[in-house]
Amino acid sequence: MMVCCWYAVYRTVSFTISVAGELDRANDLTSIAPRARSTIVMDRRGRPAFAFYSEQRIDVPIDQVSPHMVQAIVAVEDRRFYSHYGLDPIRIVGAALNNLRARRVLEGGSTITQQLARAVRLTPARTFERKVREAMLALRLEERYSKAQILQEYLNTVYFGEGFYGVESASRGYFAKPASELSPAEAALLAGLVRAPSRDAPCVSVERAMGRRSLVLRRMRKQGRISEAELSAGLRAPLPSRSHDHGSLLQMSGDPGGEYFKEEIRRQLVSMFGSERVLRGGLRVYSTYDPVLQRAAEQAIRGRVAEIAKARPRAKDLQGSLVAIDPMNGDVLALVGGRNYEESPFNRATQARRQAGSAFKPIIYAAALERGYAPGSVLRDLDTPIYGSGESWLPVGEHENSEYTLRRALKVSSNRAAAQLLQRVGVRTAVDYAHRLGIASDLPMVPSLALGTGEVTLLELTAAYGVFANKGLLATSRFLTRVEDADGTVIWSAPIDVTRAISQTTAFLMSSMLADVVSSGTAIGVRAAGFTLPAGGKTGTTDDYSDAWFVGYTPHLVAGVWFGLDTPAPIMNRGFASVVAVPAWARFMKAATTGARPDWYAVPADVERIAICRLTGARATDECRHPVSEGAGVEAVVLTGMSPASWPVPVNPLPSAPAEPNVYEDYFPLGTIASALCPLHSAVAETASGTSGVVPASYPTQPIVIERVLRTDGSTAITMKRGGG
Repeated sequence: MMVCCWYAVYRTVSFTISVAGELDRANDLTSIAPRARSTIVMDRRGRPAFAFYSEQRIDVPIDQVSPHMVQAIVAVEDRRFYSHYGLDPIRIVGAALNNLRARRVLEGGSTITQQLARAVRLTPARTFERKVREAMLALRLEERYSKAQILQEYLNTVYFGEGFYGVESASRGYFAKPASELSPAEAALLAGLVRAPSRDAPCVSVERAMGRRSLVLRRMRKQGRISEAELSAGLRAPLPSRSHDHGSLLQMSGDPGGEYFKEEIRRQLVSMFGSERVLRGGLRVYSTYDPVLQRAAEQAIRGRVAEIAKARPRAKDLQGSLVAIDPMNGDVLALVGGRNYEESPFNRATQARRQAGSAFKPIIYAAALERGYAPGSVLRDLDTPIYGSGESWLPVGEHENSEYTLRRALKVSSNRAAAQLLQRVGVRTAVDYAHRLGIASDLPMVPSLALGTGEVTLLELTAAYGVFANKGLLATSRFLTRVEDADGTVIWSAPIDVTRAISQTTAFLMSSMLADVVSSGTAIGVRAAGFTLPAGGKTGTTDDYSDAWFVGYTPHLVAGVWFGLDTPAPIMNRGFASVVAVPAWARFMKAATTGARPDWYAVPADVERIAICRLTGARATDECRHPVSEGAGVEAVVLTGMSPASWPVPVNPLPSAPAEPNVYEDYFPLGTIASALCPLHSAVAETASGTSGVVPASYPTQPIVIERVLRTDGSTAITMKRGGG
């Protein structure tokens, strides 16, 4: 027996010496408290948005805690806190007498300092040895730290029920406000929970919670800490009725939702710092998250899914996703990975790779512009099959003519024009440009790539369109901007990573063409839905209507949406993206750009707008604008010294009368179109008036013979052949 007693004394003394050394070496109380602290994630404006934690805890300094909270906790837990030195003899004696009368332990007599010592360094086991350690450690804490420091650490440490550790998380969790704004009644409720939070919390027992609050309020009044009016108001105040999410995320500002975005941030943080540090290390994370845009994104996707499912019951499993990015810095502002995170946490915006359909075509067009084409360049013979690997292939589509300008072909989403353009540019070149624009996915080196058979993620494709929006610059997508440790030291930062992907001229020309898609092309539904700001974009629908895409942008915001089923199947009969995806995009953009002023791109100095003769691709004359008159009397004209190879667009040897106007205007890079006017109509006009039909020497070599000018109602058909004679 004696040996056991001496051993207990030895262990107590050894522990005290050890703890004393730790306290002497510690800079503050936090450094000796092995408790978990929440990682707080800030939104793009630096405001707390949500948190990751193993214990929901947010440390705050004592000057950011309401004085009412300080008064309440002192009143109920340790009324002589400011006058004792860690131990309260009066309370100890009183507790001992009460326990003797009851013949069981009713009160512990511990001060706030003793409770803190137990919380940070000891186990809750009720033994004599632990009580001695607790007392000795409390004395040492009082010797080493001020009352304000002890109280601050205590309020940041104690448990308030419902998963909330510390006064700040409890205040936000119960009342959706910071601890600095707590009223006397709210402070009294929290202070009353410290004794037995698992029993007295409002969600467990309203009666016990109100009883404890009333007890604390009356003690505060008795001790002169509140007025009679405050007591009366506090007793009448209702209890908080908020329901709480006990998942892995703390709702910091009453802003539910954003689960897919939050999970993406959590995944990135864990990959960089490990789960232990993320859940317990008290990191401060600055993100690109925009809660206003996030809510608009979720409403747009969920609302559109519900609409389609209601009209098409077989689409009840339809999923949708959305990504919104600031094109200038790559900041991801909003992200929806599916219709319901609880049902399926799989992120269809960042993890799913699906065929992009016609939404991939702008990448091919951008490659063509970089290789010397212009929006007004004419693609002819589009009804001629494409040959490769011993087989011929002629795409089909809703809008297919034998010739188109690039602008018109993109506007109506011609499959044949895209396929021919890919052949002229080269599949490898097109894939290279896709990678330049930020598409990291592997793409097939096949002719059908022109129709979007390559699989990409929505995030990749949206970032690629961001290059057009950002004048040819690719800003790498990012969700985080910097991370600080619990002391405020920056431990990681993400600089804005911007590289030149295409020329500013190409970006302007692409934006000009994609604006036509929105104003009068396949995405005209954007305007029908009420979105009026200048914008460009492109729809994308796969062959069997299993994927519906729309990616569009203004100069300041690019957004992409996708709809489909996880197991690819038709969304609905003729489920074009213009019907399925465009309304959701327009709905989001209307909300996201509320109050924004119209803004678009200035014409670059190296771009000019030119009137072009459709037959020759040269600068139009006045004669090009009108059909040949009935009395022209032209039977044959020989244009000597003219080479079709020298024209910007090769002429069909046997062109028919164009369905489009003879002359069209479009943007061309300087130097793309020769300065000489259309030689064909100039020669016709000169010959008809009795002058020479010789073309200027700027068009050398092979002549073209105009065999006949056929006069028809309001149009001109010219039969030509190459070669002289």
